[in-house]
Amino acid sequence: RPPGRRDIPAIVPLANDYDVAKNLAKLPHPYTAQDGEMYVRTSEEKRAAGTDFAFAITRKSDGVLMGGIGLHLKDGSFEFGYWLGKPYWKQGYATEAACRLVAFAFDDLKADLVWAGWFHDNPRSGNVLAKLGCVPDRFEPRHSLARGMDIGCNITVLTRTSYYGRRAA
Repeated sequence: RPPGRRDIPAIVPLANDYDVAKNLAKLPHPYTAQDGEMYVRTSEEKRAAGTDFAFAITRKSDGVLMGGIGLHLKDGSFEFGYWLGKPYWKQGYATEAACRLVAFAFDDLKADLVWAGWFHDNPRSGNVLAKLGCVPDRFEPRHSLARGMDIGCNITVLTRTSYYGRRAA
C-alpha cells in the first residue's frame, strides 16, 4: 500500500537512524517529522503523475510499518529503491518486498527494464538485488545526502526478458 499520513510516526524514528540513512542516496539525516510529511505528500503527487510508485513495507502478521520501497520513472526505465528500519534487517523482508515490487513493475507497469544501485559498503543490498536476478551494469559515484559525499555505487539491471525467463524456470 502507498504510504500515508498515518505512517509518519512510524517512518520518522526508523528513517532517522544513521545506519539506515547512510545506505540511501536521498535520505537526509537527521530525518524529521517534516521530512516524513514531505515524503508522504510528494509520494502522493508523483503517484498521481504516474512517475513514482512508493509503497510502505509492512509486516503481514500485524501490519507494522518496517520501511519503504518504490519505483521512479527515469529516462524510460524504472529505478527502484528500498529501505528497512534496523530492527527488521536480516529477516528476508527486503527480498520479499523487492520481489513484489519488481513483479509490479513488469506485470502492471509493463516496464522493459528496472535498475537499482547499492553503495559499495552495503553488500547486503547487493545480495537482495542478486536474488532478484539483477546483474551488474556499471560502477559510478553517487551522492549520499546523509553522508554528505559521493560514494561508490554498483548499478544493477534486470530486464523484462530475464525476469520472465527466471519466473518460467
